[in-house]
This record gives sequence, structure tokens and C-alpha cells, in this order.
Amino acid sequence: MTNPNEIVPDTEVDEADDAIIGQAFTYSVVSMFVLMVIAGIVAYFVWPEIPEEVTRTSIIEMPELRDRQESEIPKIPFQDITEEAGIHFRHENGANGEKLLPETMGGGCAFFDCDNDGDQDILLINSKAWKNSPEEMPARTELYLNDGTGRFTEAAEEWNINLELYGMGVACGDYDNDGNTDVYITAVGSNKLLRNTGAAFEDVTEFSGVNGGDEDWSTSAGWFDYDHDGRLDLFVCNYLQWSRESDANQNFQLIGNERAYGRPQYFPGSFSVLYHNEGKGQFRDVSREAGIQITNSTTGKPLGKSLGVTFDDFDGDGFLDIFVSNDTVQNFLFHNQQDGTFSEISIVSGVAYDSNGNARGAMGIDSSRFRNNEEIGIAIGNFANEMTALYVSPEKSLQFNDEAISNGLGPMTRLELTFGIFFFDADLDGRLDLMTANGHLEEDINKVQSSQFYEQPPQLFWNCGPDAISEFVPLRSEKTGKEFSKRLVGRGASYADIDLDGDLDILVTTTGNSPRLLRNNQELANNWIRFELTGTDSNRNAIGAVVKIKTEMETQVRRVMPTRSYLSQVELPVTFGLGTSEQILEAEILWPSGVSEKLNDLQINLIYQITEGDSKLNSPQASTPASNKGKNRSLSLLP
Repeated sequence: MTNPNEIVPDTEVDEADDAIIGQAFTYSVVSMFVLMVIAGIVAYFVWPEIPEEVTRTSIIEMPELRDRQESEIPKIPFQDITEEAGIHFRHENGANGEKLLPETMGGGCAFFDCDNDGDQDILLINSKAWKNSPEEMPARTELYLNDGTGRFTEAAEEWNINLELYGMGVACGDYDNDGNTDVYITAVGSNKLLRNTGAAFEDVTEFSGVNGGDEDWSTSAGWFDYDHDGRLDLFVCNYLQWSRESDANQNFQLIGNERAYGRPQYFPGSFSVLYHNEGKGQFRDVSREAGIQITNSTTGKPLGKSLGVTFDDFDGDGFLDIFVSNDTVQNFLFHNQQDGTFSEISIVSGVAYDSNGNARGAMGIDSSRFRNNEEIGIAIGNFANEMTALYVSPEKSLQFNDEAISNGLGPMTRLELTFGIFFFDADLDGRLDLMTANGHLEEDINKVQSSQFYEQPPQLFWNCGPDAISEFVPLRSEKTGKEFSKRLVGRGASYADIDLDGDLDILVTTTGNSPRLLRNNQELANNWIRFELTGTDSNRNAIGAVVKIKTEMETQVRRVMPTRSYLSQVELPVTFGLGTSEQILEAEILWPSGVSEKLNDLQINLIYQITEGDSKLNSPQASTPASNKGKNRSLSLLP
């Protein structure tokens, strides 16, 4: 007899249970068999006779899914030419052990034609050592002029742009419509507006009224014409209400008693700023009356912690809207009301939070028609362990869904901490690909999170097209080249055709280190066409203009918009990859002024310069030999 107080070993319990279950199972099978026999006999005598042929048999085939094989994924190798191209720059973030949050966030970069010679120059934004630091090393923002072949010469001193400030980001635009692209630099502290005279830059910050506050921390900024008056207005993102003292007083820790960088949740938010261009070189702060100062509904204090901004016409009404990516609080979508004001609609549009209703650590941002239709996609780089967002809106609906998971982008970006991000056609096949610049905040993050690293490789996602199982496929190093995939602490990122060969090259900045200039060495023989626009009734840079081209295969749409990515500016010209198409049936330009012009008889693999109101052309008027890749290029110099 079993002692009721005895603890029976698990094995004995299992064996006893197995015996009981086995006996019960045997009884169940026998009973079920008997019931089935009885039911079969009854059915034979009772069930009505079934006709031999009830209906015609049909075979329903599942829709065929387009599954791209590895052999179809192209090689798009990028070569690191930073030193070879003459770029000798190192970002100074002032890090000396104090662990102050701005040290982790800079700096930006820009491609723009500084000297109006037809090629893209480079501006690299520097920070500096903190005041009274043990080593106050000199650091300055650097300008590099392009010779047209992708080789650069330092020119900051010559152009009077050798500033020393704790710089963050940059915005490029011809705010006075004199034909020279001006530069706005954001910073921890006062910002700077530098007017391009054609031979040098002059500091016009105080006169223009766009310096911001001495205690502000400004990040991304951008030029756009929100009221169609032909003058570029300025939007400036402000991040946190921060000071060196308030940061130092916080007890942030990562490992033991070692100090760590602070979290944005521990600092109050800040209002971003909208400056209206009043003409004659002066601006007016219209932030409050325009409706872009959003407060916390509970505290009444500034809600935004803004790091990224881009401008697009999300509902197709002809006016540019504003999308702002915020860190650890909801994003903002400011819908242009066409009367000088904006309505914040991010929550009702589905872009404020992730699919679970949580705010993310949003950094850089870009938008595009990446499916070559009227759908708009908004890509946002997020913090580590948060997927990159890809909000997609049907045609002109202002309703978005995050499709990052369904199209293959989300799972492959979950681990990375993404700052710079932009759409561009890396292989000139006619579909916009996606590039991200990644890097963590903490040097020792791997000690507490084994899946995280301070230096992280950039990522290039190839656009397979909407019919593929995965719309975006990450390219491995055997496709992009090892120099592209080399780890770095990525921050700002931009693109331009630096050597005028048709394809787009990449610049990635780092915090506390050197940037990386990556030349696109793809040899896929895809065709292309490129447009450089000049506004007359519209702003001189034609920022906001839309270019559409139609080939025998598809229609593509691009917007002239340099404000993309994180703290950075891409080139103004727009490039269309044509794939194997050899004929452009039609091109159309919709200028910011509302004027629409069509272009016919365009040739492939050429650069066209188009001036608003003067777009009648039959053929390019000037042609030069190839640059370094054997492709002809041409400028259409319109009469």
C-alpha cells in the first residue's frame, strides 16, 4: 500500500498516467469503430441516391507570386574614395568622459553646387570641444569644392565658412533668389545663416532674424515655399530643452557606476520654428500663428523632440505639407491649410505611433513615390530594437499604414539604430531603393546588449518591385562591396552624382570620426536621364517642383527636395533610372507656381537644364565626352 505522505518520483507518475491514458484510448477507439459501423448501415438505407455527376470540376489556381532569385539581385558595388577624393575631415564631438547627450547626435552633411559650375560640392558640419574642456581642439565646418570628376579641394577659408560652433545640421537653399545657394547651419546654441555672394559666404544671421535662441538645440532644417509666393521659407527642428549643467546633474548609468549618455525622456521637449520669408533678406517667426507649436495636452508644455523633417504634398492639393520625426514622442504631420496655417493630423492619419500605439525613437526621414504610382511612402529611421517605419498612403488619402513588416523592410532593420535614411535609385533600374546609416550612442553597448554594437554597417535595400514577395531586399556585402558594409557610427547621409556619370554616390557622416564618401561603381548598363531646374515665378531652386517621365515601361515621379535624411541635404538635380528603356515618351514638370510644362524628344543618358517658362527644346545643344565611366552627358542650354 502506498504511503499517502510519500513523494512519488516524476517517472513513476508519468508511467502510471501513461497506463491509464492508454487504456482509455483503447476503449475510445473500439467505441468509435462500433458507432461508425452503425452509422454507415443507417446511412446506406436512409440517405437519398446521389447523382453520378453533380457539377463540373474546376481547378482554382493561386495567384502567381513573383519570387526573385538570388541571381536576379544586381551587384551595386560602392568604393570608399574618401582619401583619394581629397576629403580630410574629422568630426569633433567634444567627448571627454562627461557623456553629454549632444556628443552622440552630430553631424550633418550636404551636397550642393556652391560655385555654380555644374557639379556637386560637399559641406561637412562640425561640432567642437566643450568650453573649459581639458583639450579644446580647434574644429571647423568644412567646404570641399568638386572639380567635376569627383575630386575635391578644401575651400572653407577661401569661402569664409570656417565657423567654430557646436554644429548639428544644414539646409541649403537660395532664399534671396539671386542664383547662389545659401547655407543655414543648426547648432547647440545660436544657428547661422550664410548668404552666398558667388565668391564667398557672409554671415547675415542677425539681419535675417533666424538665429534662434542661445539656449536652443536645433537639429534638422529645411527650405520650402509653403505659401507659393516664390520665396523659400525655413523650418527648423528643435530637439530638447538641454544644458550642460542639467545633463551633468543626471545620474545616467550603463555599467555599474560608469556614466552613460542620457535618455531624451528625461529632458523637456521644445518647440520647432517656422520662419516666413518676408523678402529683402529678412524672415519672421510665424510658428505660433501657423499652428506648428504642439503642446502636451496634460502639461501644456512643448511636446516635440524633433530630429528629422521633410516636405511633400501628401494629399495632392498642390501645397507642401510638413512631416516631423520625433524622438520618444509622437511624430507630427502638419497639413497645409493653404492660408498660411497648418493642422497637425498625425494621429488621425496613422503616422504618430507604431502599429501598437507606441512612440518610437524616430531619427531621419524621407518620402517618395517608391512604387512609381501616386502612393506615397514615408521611411523613418528608429532607435535600436525598433524597426524602420514605412508608412504608405493610397493615392491622395492622408491615411497611412506601416507596411515595413509586410514588404520585408521591418525585420531586417529591427536591431540597427538608424539615423540617416533616404530613397534613391542605386542601380538605375527605375525603382527607388532605400539606404540607411546606422550606429549606436554608447561605445560599450555590447557589454549590456550582446546583439548591439556601437559601430554598425550601413544598409542598402534593393527595391524588387511591388509584385515581389519581399518588396525590399537587403543587399549583402558581396553585392555592395565590403567597403560599403564596413562598420561605422553612422549619422548624416546624403547622395549626389559627384562624377557626372549618371549614377548616384553616397556620403555618410560619423560622430567623432571621419566621413565616408562612397562612389557608385555599378556596371549594369542601365540608362538614365537627369534634370536641373531653375525657377522664375517659382523659387530659384525650384524646390517642391515635381518631374514626371513616361517610358514604354512605366511612369516615374520625382520631387525636387533636398531636405531628406538626418541633419543633411541631398543634391537638387533629380535623376531617373530608366533600366533598359531607350526612349522617353514624355516628360512633364509641375512647377511650385502651379505652371505645368511638357517636354518631348528627350534623349537618354543626358543632363537637361530646364528654366521655368522656357522649356521648348528639340535636342540637346551641347555635348561633352564621357567622364570616367564611358557615358555621354549633355547639358541642354535653353535659349
